[in-house]
Amino acid sequence: MNDKAIGNDHEDDIEASRAPLLDHLIELRMRLIICVASIAVAFGVCFAFVKPIFLFLVRPFTVAEGLKAMEDAGGKHGSFDLLLALVGLKTVPASAMAGITLQATAPLEQFFTNIKLSAFGAIIIAFPIIAWQLYRFVAPGLYKKERNAFLPFLIASPVLFLVGASLVYYVMLPFVLWFSLSQQIVGDGVKVVLQTRVSEYLTLVTTLLLAFGLSFQLPVVLSLAGLAGLINSEMLRTGRRYAIVAVFVLAAIVTPPDPISQITLAVPLCLLYEVSIWCVWLIERRRKREDEEAEGAST
Repeated sequence: MNDKAIGNDHEDDIEASRAPLLDHLIELRMRLIICVASIAVAFGVCFAFVKPIFLFLVRPFTVAEGLKAMEDAGGKHGSFDLLLALVGLKTVPASAMAGITLQATAPLEQFFTNIKLSAFGAIIIAFPIIAWQLYRFVAPGLYKKERNAFLPFLIASPVLFLVGASLVYYVMLPFVLWFSLSQQIVGDGVKVVLQTRVSEYLTLVTTLLLAFGLSFQLPVVLSLAGLAGLINSEMLRTGRRYAIVAVFVLAAIVTPPDPISQITLAVPLCLLYEVSIWCVWLIERRRKREDEEAEGAST
């Protein structure tokens, strides 16, 4: 074969590989357009309903005010009732929630707060669409059994995020804000009251929601790593003590500086780590059974 023929074959290979690459780039562009469009639409919807969304996020502060009123009542509401209300097992009476006042110290502070809140809500609402587009882009490169194994994680991820966010909304935030209100000082000519800025409150809420929601993705991340063969259940069992230390360090970083908040995040994460070990073990067991069936079929 002469050099000219070899050169033609080489050019044919380049052209053959170029076409699939262009197809992938075109598909990637389409997926990205869908993701951006979904975020834009969700942003518009959130901005149109930003007031009820903001009032929904402020409700834990109102509940904290009710908890403080229950604490001040003393005789009518005992300490046990207060504890049940703190962990979300007892409803705070509507009569105890007198309402709160948030401060806006800049002319456009509330407007920019609405923008940030709408963007935050848009990402959360559009996340299932983004995850589905990501799956549709990588699915053609996966085997059928890999696609079937990947689908449960698409369902588990938003569910775990909602569980973590619910823990923040119904337990963590009321406790943190109740603790902050308990530090007020009134008496002997001194009055120290909590006057929270709108932007600071929203930053606290969104930070805790993201921190808990993303932290609760631990079983998904470790299970995917186990599915890819990067880790195994024995490694997770051996590294349990180090993982527990890392969990408490993470909880100390992302939560307010009080032990209750840190424990509220650390304990569920430790339990989720144990669940992750069990999930990875199930993946290993299923893979071993499939290998044995394949060997039996080949023989």
